[in-house]
Amino acid sequence: MSQNNPSQLLPSELIDRCIGSKIWVIMKGDKELVGTLCGFDVYVNMVLEDVTEYEYTAEGRRITKLDQILLNGNNIAILVPGGSPPDAA
Repeated sequence: MSQNNPSQLLPSELIDRCIGSKIWVIMKGDKELVGTLCGFDVYVNMVLEDVTEYEYTAEGRRITKLDQILLNGNNIAILVPGGSPPDAA
């Protein structure tokens, strides 16, 4: 597919190019994470380092810092290479 048109990029190729870079992960539910992508598999399970987790609750936004996290690909809704949530500190 991408051989016919070099400007086309498969989703897995885009994620692969993000390894070692910051990525914003929007999960199903009320969580978002920003961290450095270390790796992923065919199920889009991901390992992130230097992670900031944003959880949105009725009381407001809770921010948690984590050294490393393994995300289940089934719970990922959106990936934003190089992005971060609005108003991220």
